[in-house]
Amino acid sequence: MKKRLVAYLLTMTLVAGMLTGCGGSKMEAADMSAPASEITSEETVTGMEYTTEEAYESEEAPAEEAKLADREEKENGYLESCYDIDVEAANGEEYSEWEEKGYSSVMKAPLSTFSADVDTASYSNLRRLIRDGYSLEELPEHAVRIEEMLNYFDYDYAEPKGNEPFGVTTQIGKCPWNQEAELVMIGLKTKEVDYEQAPASNLVFLLDVSGSMHNEDKLPLLQESFCMLAENLTEKDRVSIVTYAGDDTIVLDGVSGDKTRKIQKALNSLEAGGGTHGSKGIETAYALAEEYFIEGGNNRVILATDGDLNIGLTSEEELEELITEKKESGIFLSVLGFGTGNIKDSKMETLADEGNGNYAYIDCIREADKVLVEEMTATLLTICKDVKFQVEFNPSVVSSYRLIGYENRALNKEDFNDDTKDAGEIGAGHSVTVLYEVILKEPMDGLSEEDIEDLKYSDNYKKELEEQGKQEVKANSGDSNALTEEWFTLSIRYKKPAEDESNLLQYPVGYECYETEPSDDFRFAAAVAEFGLLASHSEYQEDASVKSVKKVLKNIDLDDEYKEEFLELVKECN
Repeated sequence: MKKRLVAYLLTMTLVAGMLTGCGGSKMEAADMSAPASEITSEETVTGMEYTTEEAYESEEAPAEEAKLADREEKENGYLESCYDIDVEAANGEEYSEWEEKGYSSVMKAPLSTFSADVDTASYSNLRRLIRDGYSLEELPEHAVRIEEMLNYFDYDYAEPKGNEPFGVTTQIGKCPWNQEAELVMIGLKTKEVDYEQAPASNLVFLLDVSGSMHNEDKLPLLQESFCMLAENLTEKDRVSIVTYAGDDTIVLDGVSGDKTRKIQKALNSLEAGGGTHGSKGIETAYALAEEYFIEGGNNRVILATDGDLNIGLTSEEELEELITEKKESGIFLSVLGFGTGNIKDSKMETLADEGNGNYAYIDCIREADKVLVEEMTATLLTICKDVKFQVEFNPSVVSSYRLIGYENRALNKEDFNDDTKDAGEIGAGHSVTVLYEVILKEPMDGLSEEDIEDLKYSDNYKKELEEQGKQEVKANSGDSNALTEEWFTLSIRYKKPAEDESNLLQYPVGYECYETEPSDDFRFAAAVAEFGLLASHSEYQEDASVKSVKKVLKNIDLDDEYKEEFLELVKECN
């Protein structure tokens, strides 16, 4: 190992000397990770506001010691990458920790309570990681949130009825990866709204233009994405643009939404450089949103960033406190993540969750089109806020249950009826998918009168066996508890966007929802969850495998391009 290190350092020293003799000092100033074909005289130098041609003519050019320190840092980074250094630590990506929840006994915990979630960032980030060459085993811990995988896709759920804000679909079938369990699917869907019929929007684009955003998959992709959004705004809308780096700047101030060329010109003029004072940008963006507030309209800040805030309020706790205060203004928040290598998924998720908003990750222009054009009203127009779920299981039917995903959305049972407790938001045309593994109450297998004769509690076992015998007779006559009683009751609380008092909806669910041959939606959602168990390194994978996921996907109707893309993604994980 030492010989390899010494050899490498000697080689780097010789190469550095050769580059210096060939004008290599200018190359050192540029991004060493960029291909030579991408390093031009127009490229920004290490986040500063002068170009490679100007850098060594400026009085602000880095001192020789700083250049040597920078070179040494890059060389050390290269050396680390040559050996088995943890990928997550090396590339600086950060994900919020969560603890997977196991099975809960219905007798001890009959209520399962959690917040709705329509974020999709985890799936598109997973897609990026797999396409970048990560195997399922190499995926960073906590990077995969199964609920966001499920909610990335559309399902043929029931439409809302009457004055209810969403339709509810429930289905039960066998769990594909756990033969001892049944799988419960709960689906919600809000009514789709044509943006032309939607209320006027007051939008503030809060854009990160710090030095970390200069890569092609960051600021350039961000600019193209927001230019696409601008093409779909109308004269009833108002648009402001705030940028932040070391400081914040108001680029546009309350411009009419039909001034497309003006908005796009402002977007295309942005350049990356400097530190990341995100909290100051947030303050300015919300102040502008309040200045142009539209009563009864859609008032929203759209934050686009890699999440790498390093000036001002930077911790998740500080950002949570700041954004919790700001959301009281009635202004919603959407967070769009960009880039690789240093994305702070944890901070972006916190901002979206606490800011009455949603969180998507943009890994390509196609994803930008999905989030900002195809699903424009879902992204921008909130139909219900503080949406909470509470499922009460019937102990006569269900012995234990496990909610798949939603670990960082868990609520205490008393939070369900507490209207001061924040929860998730659902936009127009959004769907929410919830899956439970449930174990039904069954007779004890393998025990006979002889087995229990010498046991201390033999009389109690005999009583249990006697009762189970009665249950078997009922089952044979088609009258078992599982057939005749409710399995659980689904309760949903939600608020209308401008209201502070919640409404309650309840839906009892029983054997009538059981399907021996489940729908394609059910089978697809189960396949996504099974793949999610593998990708998230779940302790409850049981018989889950990539092979079985592929088999399911190949035998159902994949009715849109995103589901077809998921199959292709699974195939990459052989």
